[in-house]
Amino acid sequence: MTFHHRWNWITIEGTAELAGPDDSKLGLRPDELTALLRTIFTDAGGTHDDWPTYDRTIAQERRAAVLIQPTR
Repeated sequence: MTFHHRWNWITIEGTAELAGPDDSKLGLRPDELTALLRTIFTDAGGTHDDWPTYDRTIAQERRAAVLIQPTR
């Protein structure tokens, strides 16, 4: 996966796993998945005025996170 910000680039190589409502491999409970998706959103700079609405929307849209175990 490659990211850039202005002229800076970074590439991460590794094993990816999905963490979502249809992905039981990680064994996340619904409340743990909600907390994970909120954390990713806020760590990426996102904010929200109505977290319950945000939570309902991500659940309805069946959003997932891509978790990468870096190897390089």
